[in-house]
Amino acid sequence: MRFEVFVAARYLKAKRRQAMVGVITLVSAAGVTTGVAALVIALAITNGMRHYLQDRLLGASPHVELVSRRAGGIQNWRPLLERLRRVPHVSAAAPALYGQVLISRGPRAGYAVIKGIVPAEERTVSNLLSFVTKGSAKPLDPDDVGADTSLVLGASLATRLEAHVGDDVLVISPNESLTPHGFTAKYQRCRVAGIFHAGFSEFDNGMALMRVADAQRLFGEPGIVSAISFKVDDVYQAPAIGLAVEDAAGSDFIATNWMEQNRVLFRALRLEQTVIFIVISLIVLVAALNILIALTMMVMEKTRDIAVLMSFGVEPSQIRRIFVLQGLMISVTGTVLGLALGYFGAWAGGHYHFIHTSQEVYAFDTLPFASRPEHGLLVAALSIGISLLATLYPAWVAARILPAEALRYE
Repeated sequence: MRFEVFVAARYLKAKRRQAMVGVITLVSAAGVTTGVAALVIALAITNGMRHYLQDRLLGASPHVELVSRRAGGIQNWRPLLERLRRVPHVSAAAPALYGQVLISRGPRAGYAVIKGIVPAEERTVSNLLSFVTKGSAKPLDPDDVGADTSLVLGASLATRLEAHVGDDVLVISPNESLTPHGFTAKYQRCRVAGIFHAGFSEFDNGMALMRVADAQRLFGEPGIVSAISFKVDDVYQAPAIGLAVEDAAGSDFIATNWMEQNRVLFRALRLEQTVIFIVISLIVLVAALNILIALTMMVMEKTRDIAVLMSFGVEPSQIRRIFVLQGLMISVTGTVLGLALGYFGAWAGGHYHFIHTSQEVYAFDTLPFASRPEHGLLVAALSIGISLLATLYPAWVAARILPAEALRYE
């Protein structure tokens, strides 16, 4: 093979009578570099989005939730909670009460989901309270009971209401209460104790936190919770652990997990990654076609040289390998440069966060990057594989040259 490598390298470095062949060769290498770099960066972005959303979801929401099959929520939940904490692989458990409300402040109003919590227990199953950026969640503690009912708003919801820490808002529940004037909606005036920024639009746009006892009074459900939330020791085993929790709780309960609740989101991200990979791979395909054109023109330029080599006893298979190696040299050079450029671009994007996004549209403020070594191997295999296929036809044509025909008029 040393002979074939030597001749292939000489052909690439030699001055050509047709300058266009050299230009196309450079364009081919640049195309491979661009395609590989674009693929690496695109895969890093989609992988970063998936990791960001998964981390935020797992930080802000429970891994497993147990709800009642019957309407009315979970009654007598404290003994059940203590019993389910002993289920294998369950790290922590906490109660939660959910309810849809309308929150208004002056002329501004917005729909939200109230989550009634016990802060000390909620901190064991999620990081939602650690995302409080303004004010404090301390007024939600049972021991810190004041004259006002406290509320912690999501950042986007607070912006929409133009509410700040210390402001009063009116929380209106759709649950009816009987008054001398008939049935009316229940409402509660609350003081904004804090504002949290979870970095995920589903929470920041439409969730507010309240002490569970206050939420029970607001919804007219004393002593009842909507769900029991669990944190597990292996998030990827959440479906199996959820079934164990469901069996331990009894037939009146059903367990859901974070994978089921966000299946559509992660399927969409996986589909997006596949589509981006296919579309950007077309850049590599175009570069491979340029390699095919460059090698074909090189065969036409070197027809006499090929005939001379074959007349000296060089086998057609050796001629074939010469041109295959030429294409591979172009491809490998472009691939190595593309991988270096792509991983550097992904590192720079993840380190400096210079690509900003609108959190009202996306779940993150800056575009996340998370490159993986296996993605580089996949992209390199794709690039070199397509380029190898592009070399087969020119190499076959070169190997079929007949020395007598090529040198007839020399």
